[in-house]
Amino acid sequence: MNTYARQNIAFARGEGVWLWDTNGNKYLDAVSGVAVCGLGHAHPAVADALCAQARTLVHTSNLYQIPNQIELGEQLTRLSGMDKVFFGNSGAEANEAAIKLARLYGRKKNIDNPLIIVAENSFHGRTLATLSATGNKKIQAGFEPLVAGFIRVPYDDLDAIARVAENTSDVVAILIELVQGEGGVRIPDPGYLAGLRQLCDDNGWLLMLDEIQTGTCRTGKWFAYQHTAILPDVVTLAKGLGNGVPIGCCLARGVAAQLFQPGNHGSTFGGNPLAAAAALAVLTTLREQNLAQRAEELGRRIKQSLSSALEGVSGVTSVRGLGLMIGIELDRPCAALVPAALAQGLLINVTADRVVRLLPPLVMTDAEADLLTGQLANLIISFTQT
Repeated sequence: MNTYARQNIAFARGEGVWLWDTNGNKYLDAVSGVAVCGLGHAHPAVADALCAQARTLVHTSNLYQIPNQIELGEQLTRLSGMDKVFFGNSGAEANEAAIKLARLYGRKKNIDNPLIIVAENSFHGRTLATLSATGNKKIQAGFEPLVAGFIRVPYDDLDAIARVAENTSDVVAILIELVQGEGGVRIPDPGYLAGLRQLCDDNGWLLMLDEIQTGTCRTGKWFAYQHTAILPDVVTLAKGLGNGVPIGCCLARGVAAQLFQPGNHGSTFGGNPLAAAAALAVLTTLREQNLAQRAEELGRRIKQSLSSALEGVSGVTSVRGLGLMIGIELDRPCAALVPAALAQGLLINVTADRVVRLLPPLVMTDAEADLLTGQLANLIISFTQT
């Protein structure tokens, strides 16, 4: 179906940060399959894990114990500080699970119409519930009536949430991104997350964090909330967890971890032996190569290089980011930069109309990072001067 405005290019193979198209041309990938291939392309550890598992057992369903899934769950709960995990196949499914947890939480508190606070310009998925939670009218257009039960507030505005608390008694949770990716790599003020935690504690709400894009070390920590001292009640994860193999999960602690009972939720494929084997290989590699710290170092290097190269360039309003989620905001729409970069062997992404978004693999070398920033800075300077 005509659901993607695809670029006129197909890739035949990849290695690390590099991709080769079907004509043999080479490209530096600064998008990573939209924050998915954090270990780069064709990583040996993931390939070996997939091959070994495929020769043994691919799928049995969640009607039975799955040792790989159990081990993966133990590692994820230990890394996150959560108690339990539900496995699905995508970020949207992980957020669906979180939404269902919030509603069940509200019902158990005898709230007939449980409400979830979400943010403007957010993105939580394209299923009917998650696009209803998403703060983007373009994504929602044509799919009305939307799923009810969401209250929208400006991002990074604690006062707006406090006003909701004063005027609405049926709120049960907040669902928020730690960095708004599709919203333009927007990073909240330092006290925002602690403020959200306090508001949830004061009002008996669940704090649910969408870490689909920020998780698995991309921001310089295993989870972006670990840049602070707080713990959420629910956190969702996907994208980089499988390095290209579809897997997502919803982690929870405390009362939120006890809500689901047999029959409340499920997934045929979620956390099956193959997907869990890939995710275990990813976690092992992230840990052994200390890629959280590497993401923080690379992110700082790229931001500093771009800030220096673009300083004083008319049309560039800011360079911002957290780890290897980096945005360069212009004062005009800049989607034309994507094909311009492609023509020069560079894969980038533009989001929120005027923000160049970089999501490079965590295994990128310093030399590759310098090549990226040099090429991109020249492209942006040329674009803003035309």
